[in-house]
Amino acid sequence: MDGVRQNFNDKAVQDYYPDDFSWCYGCGRLNDKGLQIKTRWDGNETVTEYTPRPEHTAIPGFVYGGLVASLIDCHSTGSASLALYRRDGHELGDAAPVPRCVTASLKTDFLKPTPLGKPIVIRGRIVEVGQKKVVVQSELSVDGVLCVRGEVVAVAAPKTMIGSNQ
Repeated sequence: MDGVRQNFNDKAVQDYYPDDFSWCYGCGRLNDKGLQIKTRWDGNETVTEYTPRPEHTAIPGFVYGGLVASLIDCHSTGSASLALYRRDGHELGDAAPVPRCVTASLKTDFLKPTPLGKPIVIRGRIVEVGQKKVVVQSELSVDGVLCVRGEVVAVAAPKTMIGSNQ
């Protein structure tokens, strides 16, 4: 869990993904070499915190843009899973399986360089919830300064991607 700041009381959606769907480099809890980000509800928004490590350097003092895009991506697909679960009347901890979403579209607007070594906060807002599609707008900031704005269209993972326990 190196790099993850765990200062939220609530469980993260990634803690409820089935084992066979928990290997993602960005959010897979079973991927020891991955980022292992955690996405939670914070009121009607979602939130993820992550502190980049030295190997995430683009230029000394600044984070590699690919990492930033990955954080937006995984935070947003986690947010989409939370939105579908809530839409269906569930909250984390219910017995029903949590839906797993994958990215159909990822757009990132880099507004300012993202400083390295400080906690990144990503906040997501659910814009649209359809039967299988969720649109999430996310903002990534450091020390309250907006660095990146992103939008993800996430879809429910196809059955061919989901193991037998879902």
